[in-house]
Amino acid sequence: MTVRIPEGVDAGAVWHYGDPFREQKALEAGRAGVDLSHRPVFTVSGPDRLTWLNNITSQELAALAPGVPTVAYILDAQGHLTHVFGAVDDGTTLWCHTEPGHLDALLAWLRRMVFAARVEIAEVGDTYALVLPPGGAPTIVPRDELEATLGGTRAGTWAMEAVRIASGTPRIFLDTDERAIPNELANPDADALGPAVHLRKGCYPGQETVARVYNLGRPPRRLTLLHLDGSAERLPEVGADVLLDGRPVGRMGTSERHHELGPIGLALLKRTTPVDAALEVDGIAAAQEVLVDPESGLHWRPAPGLGRG
Repeated sequence: MTVRIPEGVDAGAVWHYGDPFREQKALEAGRAGVDLSHRPVFTVSGPDRLTWLNNITSQELAALAPGVPTVAYILDAQGHLTHVFGAVDDGTTLWCHTEPGHLDALLAWLRRMVFAARVEIAEVGDTYALVLPPGGAPTIVPRDELEATLGGTRAGTWAMEAVRIASGTPRIFLDTDERAIPNELANPDADALGPAVHLRKGCYPGQETVARVYNLGRPPRRLTLLHLDGSAERLPEVGADVLLDGRPVGRMGTSERHHELGPIGLALLKRTTPVDAALEVDGIAAAQEVLVDPESGLHWRPAPGLGRG
């Protein structure tokens, strides 16, 4: 039994194949593939593609090796997240994917920034599709190879979203709003701030905000994993207010039912919200599991790569 999502940003995608909890377990074990062919894909080719993108995005791309998946943000001058894309280079072409509903705006912005760079940008969704192969990273394949790449064991987007949320990995535009900056989603190592922001590269739009907040700490908000009351029959709406004693203290993002953790979700909370405070969202009680230190802005535990970008 194949059940597809009827509406929303992922409309048309496979939600589950009849047993979402078993699918989650198979996905976590690296045995299941996920059909992501509803997500927009495009290419950037030409000899200047990596150095050009390195200068206008948050990621270190100039020396990107072929076959290495990456994620990049495009920020405005104030450091707010405006675009996101995942990508892998094959030595001559960068194969990219982004969130449904955001391709046109992203490509329009990129094309305005070409100037004299030797690059070509093309939409390829008619002939290529995004897929998460068993045990691998998201990859773009010819559409006639989609079924073979998925393999015999498959998981739907319910499983993928549940695993992603449990890992503390945000989905841009759903777990963020127009005010979000990368520091609020932080998962840093020595050279990077999360999966998409490199800290030791040259200037790019929004870098000053990112660097200032990273050096001073105390970002305005912090990404938080919420454990939702399992007795509720529904999940909260994306964008709903998160309340503390009846007062809004944050914004709800995505949520899903996890095979072990029960209903969980991600939210952006004001930094000053007590980490042990009991919360409510969309009429549902919620307890916090801290992901980002409210003082330093550093992620308290690493999140795996599944679902990034």
